[in-house]
Amino acid sequence: MAHMKHRLHHSTDRMTMHICTIPSATVTQALAAAGADAVIIDMEHGAIGYTEAHAMIAATAGTHCAPLVRIAEADARLVKRVLDLGAEGIVFPLIRTAEDARRAVASMRYPPNGNRGFGPFIAHSRWGTALTEYPAKMEDNLTCCLLVETADAVANIDEICAVEGIDLLVPAMFDLSTDLGLMGQFDHPDLLAAMGKVEAAAKAANIPLGNAALNETQARSLFDRGYRVIAGFDVLWLREKTMQAQAWCAE
Repeated sequence: MAHMKHRLHHSTDRMTMHICTIPSATVTQALAAAGADAVIIDMEHGAIGYTEAHAMIAATAGTHCAPLVRIAEADARLVKRVLDLGAEGIVFPLIRTAEDARRAVASMRYPPNGNRGFGPFIAHSRWGTALTEYPAKMEDNLTCCLLVETADAVANIDEICAVEGIDLLVPAMFDLSTDLGLMGQFDHPDLLAAMGKVEAAAKAANIPLGNAALNETQARSLFDRGYRVIAGFDVLWLREKTMQAQAWCAE
């Protein structure tokens, strides 16, 4: 099965990615086995440490599900560590400028194309290679996803999208609405205008777009607007299904 990066750039596939906040390899394995195209192991907001992250990454083996990791901040030290655990990509929060984007891309690549230090002692086993063969197999197959979460990022979006090496752009409505002082007001004209600016810039730069879709109506709306990837949340799926079961008990 092709890596997610290849599918983003060389297909028109619509894809799912589920944000895993629950520190559980079992949950991740269930999502991967159910056909998820990717999981985002959330080390920014979730209760997940490095031991759990490694187990969750390993739990996707044998499926076509890409294990991505959302790190706590765009720091090359964090990037190096989770890639060396076997992650297939990084989700970078709080990218504000083109320089932030360039640093993000560089942190995922070895010299001379970047500044990643060598040490995939765990990652090479996840990808079935010899230690020294890991860079040749994986460097060009790692997915770089940037989150657009701030007014600064929106203002700089054309310059950000001009940076080579971005594979997926996600205008994060929860964080962006909060940064604009419009927390949760997803229909506010200012938020919609900001979203439209990001979408237009991504389309012009031919960068695939992703966003959260918690029901089919939201998913169809995103696909109609040109989005390629829809995201859900493990804890919200669990809560929703539990509430549905409770409703079945009502008289």
